[in-house]
Amino acid sequence: QVQLVESGGGLVQAGGSLRLSCAPSGRTFNTYIMGWFRQAPGKEREFVAAISKGGYTTPYADSVKGRFTISRDNANTVYLQMNSLKPEDTAVYYCAAGLGDVSSSPHSYDSWGQGTQVTVSS
Repeated sequence: QVQLVESGGGLVQAGGSLRLSCAPSGRTFNTYIMGWFRQAPGKEREFVAAISKGGYTTPYADSVKGRFTISRDNANTVYLQMNSLKPEDTAVYYCAAGLGDVSSSPHSYDSWGQGTQVTVSS
């Protein structure tokens, strides 16, 4: 397992943008698949986006396709650029790391960050 530290959450108006970051603590990420999940109050945690070890495969949830972009840099930080935000995007966003093939299943990830709150006002 690795320790993950998320940042970049906050309050934004509908139509605005935010960029979330997820950085490792003491370990390199380039052998891990990375994912972003979110959990709204009273709802189950749901998949948002993921990125393969080489960065070439990036599946997205249908609800965020065309609005969110996941990426990773050489410094082993993973980003989630969120544009055209909607009130229904309000949730705690979690970064996750795992071994194996890129996946939308939370069971494929064994390291999780503490979460960062994203609130979109209408």
